[in-house]
Amino acid sequence: MAHVLGVDAGGTASKAVVTDLSGVVLGRGAAGPGNPSAVGTAAVTAIGSAVRSALGALAPGSVVAGVAGVAGVSALADPGITAAFAAQWAALGLTCDIAVVGDAVTAFAAGGPWSTGAVLVSGTGAVAALVDAVRIVRTADGLGWLLGDEGSGMWLGLQAVRATARHWSAGGLAAKIAAHAGVASADDLVHWAGRLPFASFAALAPVVCEQADAGDPVAARIVDEAVHRLLVTLDELEAPDNPVVLAGGLLTNNTPVRRGVLDLLAARGAEVGTAADPALGAARLAASARSRFPAGS
Repeated sequence: MAHVLGVDAGGTASKAVVTDLSGVVLGRGAAGPGNPSAVGTAAVTAIGSAVRSALGALAPGSVVAGVAGVAGVSALADPGITAAFAAQWAALGLTCDIAVVGDAVTAFAAGGPWSTGAVLVSGTGAVAALVDAVRIVRTADGLGWLLGDEGSGMWLGLQAVRATARHWSAGGLAAKIAAHAGVASADDLVHWAGRLPFASFAALAPVVCEQADAGDPVAARIVDEAVHRLLVTLDELEAPDNPVVLAGGLLTNNTPVRRGVLDLLAARGAEVGTAADPALGAARLAASARSRFPAGS
C-alpha cells in the first residue's frame, strides 16, 4: 500500500502524520522544536524523530510522497541545513521526494477548501502569507522576536514581563508573572529575564490570556494590542478579498487573541478557516501531488 507523509514543524514542536492516499491516518509522531532558523540542525533531528514515530512499523519505502511545512524555511539557503535534511530522510529510509515548504503553505492547506488565500499565524512567532497552491506569493512580519513577530506568543510574553518590571506592585498580571518567575522584586525579575532563553517567553502567553479573560486591565490591553498588530500584519499582504486561514496556537485554540481576530474579520465579512491540523494538511498536499504526478510520469 502507498502512503504519504505530512510534517508540521514550528518553534515549539514538530509533528508528523502518515496517511494512505485517501487520507486515512495510519500514524502520528511528535518531537521538539523544528524551526531551523532558531535551533539549526537540531530542528532537522527533531523532525526526523517525529517522522520515525509516525512511521512506526510501516515500511519507509511505502511512502511515495511527502510534504514538510517548516517554520524558518529560509534556513534552507544554508547548504548545511539542506544537507542535514537530505541525510535525515536517507537515515529514515525514505526514498521519495520530500518537499520542504514554508509552514504557512501547509497551514493554509489545513484550513479550508481554497487554493488561494491568506494565512495568519500566531504561535511562538507570527507571520502572514498569501498562498497560491504550494507557493508563497508574499509575506508580512515573520521577522523574529527582535524585529517583529508582533502579536505572537513570544510578543505577548515579552510585553507581560516588561509591564511587570515597570509596574511591579500592580498585582493581577504582575503577580502572576512574578510567581511564574519565582522572583520577589523587580530587580530579580530583570535578572531572571536576562538569563531566560528567548523562546521561553512564549510560555507566558497562556498566563496573559488567562488574566485577560479574568478581566485584568493590563493583560487585556496587551491582548487588544496583539489583535491589532496581527490585523495590521494581515493587511500588509494587500489581499483584502481573499479567505483567511488562522493558524498557530493563539489562533486555533479558544484564546482572547483568536476571539478578537475573529470579531474583526467577521466585521469585514471575511471567509475564515482554522488550520486545526497542519501536519494533516501537509499530507493532503503530498497526496494531491502524487495524484497529479504518479510514479513513472
